[in-house]
Amino acid sequence: MAGSALASKLPPFTLLDEPLLSFSSSDSSQVDVHPLRGLLNYGPYSKGSFGGYTASVRIATVGPDSAFKRRGALMKSLRNVHQPGDRTEYVPPYPGFEALFRVKLEAAPAAAHIKWPDSLGQLPGAGDPQARLFRAMDAALRRLEALRNEFDVVLVHFPDAWLPVTRTQDFDAHDALKALGAKYNIPTQVLNDRVFTFPYKASLAWRLATALYVKAAGTPWKLAPLRGVPEDTAYIGLAYALRGDQRDAHYVTCCSQVFDMDGGGMQFVAFEARDPVADLAEARRNPFLTRDDMRAVLSRSLELYQGRNAGNLPKRLVIHKTTAFKQEEIEGAFDALAGVPDIECVEVSAASCWRGVWLLPTGRSKPLSKAAAYPVPRGTMVVRSGNSALIWVAGNAPGVSNTGNYYQGKKSIPKPLNLVRHAGRGALELMAHEALALTKMDWNNDALYDPVPVSIRYSQRLARTIANVPDLPGNVYPYRLFM
Repeated sequence: MAGSALASKLPPFTLLDEPLLSFSSSDSSQVDVHPLRGLLNYGPYSKGSFGGYTASVRIATVGPDSAFKRRGALMKSLRNVHQPGDRTEYVPPYPGFEALFRVKLEAAPAAAHIKWPDSLGQLPGAGDPQARLFRAMDAALRRLEALRNEFDVVLVHFPDAWLPVTRTQDFDAHDALKALGAKYNIPTQVLNDRVFTFPYKASLAWRLATALYVKAAGTPWKLAPLRGVPEDTAYIGLAYALRGDQRDAHYVTCCSQVFDMDGGGMQFVAFEARDPVADLAEARRNPFLTRDDMRAVLSRSLELYQGRNAGNLPKRLVIHKTTAFKQEEIEGAFDALAGVPDIECVEVSAASCWRGVWLLPTGRSKPLSKAAAYPVPRGTMVVRSGNSALIWVAGNAPGVSNTGNYYQGKKSIPKPLNLVRHAGRGALELMAHEALALTKMDWNNDALYDPVPVSIRYSQRLARTIANVPDLPGNVYPYRLFM
C-alpha cells in the first residue's frame, strides 16, 4: 500500500515569481507587479513618446440622440479624481486622465459626433432592424473616415433597449462594428447603458481610460524581462474559426502575435485556409490545419516579424493554441520556421479537471495541516510529465494587495492551465512562467490577469469576430481595432 501511495504522488510544486511590468523604456527601475499601481506611480510606458505624437486623446461619439449629453458627461468624468469603492485592496485611487497618462482627454469637433434616432425603426433604409443598424454603423464610420485627423477613438453607444437586435443568433453588433472599424482603420469603444449607472466610478474610470489610451495608440505597460527567456523570443497564438457552407467549410486561422517578450508589436493575421475540412465533427472537437496551411500561415507571420525587426529572424519562437498539435501541424511549423533555431509548440488548455487547495500547518500532531482561507498562490506550478505541467494563473496574489491577500473575482476554487509541449525543449518552469506573464498583457481591462495568455485571448477574439462577420477579409490588423 505504501508503495502504491508513493507512486501516485505528484512531484513537489514550484512557486514562480509574479512577473514584473515595465513602465519606462529608459529606466529599468520603473517596474511593478501591479498594473494600476505602476501606472499611478510611474505613468504609462509610452509617456516619453506619446505626448510628442499628440497633446490629447480626442473622442468622437456615435449613438442615440437622447443620450448625447450622458456620453459627454461620462467622458468628462474621466478627467476627475475618483476614490475606489470596490476591490479596495487592489484598486488605487484614480487620479484623472491627464494626471495618469500625461495627455489631455478632449471631445472631438462637433462634426465628429453622430446622433442616431432613439428608435431602431427610425434608422434610414429598408430591411430588418439588423440590416438597418449595420448600414447605420457603416455610414457613421464612413463619415468619420473623412474626418480621421480630427479624432483618435470613437465611442459607439448601443442602448439596452436595442439588445434584442444588437445580439441575436445571427448578428452581433459589437463584432460587426469591430469588423467595420478594421475596414476603415478606426478604433472603437462600445458602450452600453450600464456605464452611466455603474456605482464604482474609480473602477469604471481605470478600465475605460486605459482602453481609450491604448486604442489611441498608447502603451500603458510592457513586460519586464523574464529571467531565463532568451533574447529575440517571439510568440504566436493560434485560434481557429469555421466559416463557409457546412458542406465545404474552411478554417480561418487567426494569429495574435506578441512579437517580443515585452509584449510589444501585437498584430492579427486573419488567414484563409485553402484546404477544405474533411471531418466537420472532428474539426469542431479538435480544430487543426493541414501541413500546407500551417506552413503558409506561419510563413506569413514570420514575414511580419521580420518586417518589424530589420529582416532578422527570432532566435526562439513559441506557438500557443488551445488544442493539441497534430503531427502535420508540427511538420508545417518546422517547414515554415526552418531558419529559427528554437521552436516550441505548446498546448494551453483551460479545460482542466485539476483543483488545488493551499494547506497551512496547524502546529499540532493531528491534523498536521488545514485549508487556508485563500486559494493556492498565483504562479503555483506542478510538473505532470516530461512535457507537461499545471500552472495556476488564477490564485492568491498578495503582492498586489494593500491588505496582504488578493484573489481576483473571489469566486470558486481556481483551476490551473494545463500546458503540454508537443515540440521543442527547455525547462518547463520557463514555459509556465511565460504563460503566466502573458496573462498580464490584456490592456482592455483593469484586472491583474486574464484566464489565459494574451496570445490566446486575442486570437480567440478575432476568431469570434470572423465567425460572426464572414466577409472580413483575410488581412493583417492592429489588435487595438478589435479590443
